[in-house]
Amino acid sequence: MDEKRRGASPRDHPTGARIHRVRARRAAGNAQTAVIDGAGSTIKSLVWLTDAAGFDSLECAGYTSLARSPEVATAVDTIARLVGAMTIHELRHTEDGDMRVRDRMSEIVDIRPNRNMTRSNFVRWIVRTMLLDGDGNAVVWPVTQRGELQELIPIPAMLVSLIPGDILGGYQIAINGEPYDPERLLHFAANPGSLYPWRGESYRLTLSDVANNLKQAAATEKGFMSTKWKPSIIVKVDALTEEFASPAGRRKLLESYAMSGEAGEPWLIPAEQFDVQQVKPLTLSDLALADFVKLDKSTVASILGIPPFVLGVGEFRREAWNSFISTTIMPLAQNIQQELTRKLLNAPDEFFRFNPRSLMSYSLDELVRAGAEMVDRMAMRRNEWRDWLGMEPDPDMEELLALENYIPADRLGDQKKLIGGNE
Repeated sequence: MDEKRRGASPRDHPTGARIHRVRARRAAGNAQTAVIDGAGSTIKSLVWLTDAAGFDSLECAGYTSLARSPEVATAVDTIARLVGAMTIHELRHTEDGDMRVRDRMSEIVDIRPNRNMTRSNFVRWIVRTMLLDGDGNAVVWPVTQRGELQELIPIPAMLVSLIPGDILGGYQIAINGEPYDPERLLHFAANPGSLYPWRGESYRLTLSDVANNLKQAAATEKGFMSTKWKPSIIVKVDALTEEFASPAGRRKLLESYAMSGEAGEPWLIPAEQFDVQQVKPLTLSDLALADFVKLDKSTVASILGIPPFVLGVGEFRREAWNSFISTTIMPLAQNIQQELTRKLLNAPDEFFRFNPRSLMSYSLDELVRAGAEMVDRMAMRRNEWRDWLGMEPDPDMEELLALENYIPADRLGDQKKLIGGNE
């Protein structure tokens, strides 16, 4: 039976597989067209702007998680690293102000949350899980013995499910399918949801399109730099010449006339057969790819609340960095410290607090001037000043000194001008 009469499938045609690929690529927005007749076997026109190998090197297919986007991962890791770098103090309200408490609870939270992690890595895991893997949520299991805290065990996000409860807002946390009361666990939530305020929401939906654009830009750059179709010289030849009938003949003529033995040696070619033209190849600047990447990086930085220079856009500015610490890092740290206080401490006058001073961008001169002002006004001991500068304490610098001749505070009343003598 004739192939057209039995309605052959396009896949039966020698170019059928390619035709299907053309249709798929058209759906993806690529400028490739194929017109096929009703039987599906006669190609009337087929226009290719790139071959199959070239298209595969430029297309960006498949799902990629936000954690695998270099820009998103860099931004989140920067936030997590900074929050993890802050010490966590356990404090108690007193009449004289907030005093630091040093006990077993503060040691576990600030130094060794569990047997396998430091405080820095533990807090970094919480932040990273909230912003990426946990889709806005991170769960930690407090291990207790006889009412005393022993360890804080992080639970992988893939094992955690949040189960809504009654209409009053209750919920349960399922770990590996087993439901638990949220009061027994530490549940850190970022960006409270509109439907379930207790459930955190990440930036996954907001960042997905931008992350895909950055992924496509990287794929385009890689394909552009690796493709072989970027000649810098085009040689126009007489197609009717017998030597150009086969690839071997063309290679032979190229070796005879174009491939000289030494660099810089001129070519000697027949004037009637060859016309050499130099062309400027297409560059990434012509595609304006760098401008789009810069815009997408700035968008990622804006969504996550980080300065653009963290992602390589623009130059470092100290004011922007300090604002980043105050507006992005500290609200996230307060979220964590409030959950630690609410679930781990029973005393109403005790609380946890992150110390952000080390994260601010201060110059050495600013620290020296600020410390000098504090010491002169007896608001700080000189050893505390030395601690600001990373120096060890000195036993001779524990006294508070007054501004006038730096008299010890306990001898201010011994000045002669105060007791009627000469100054």
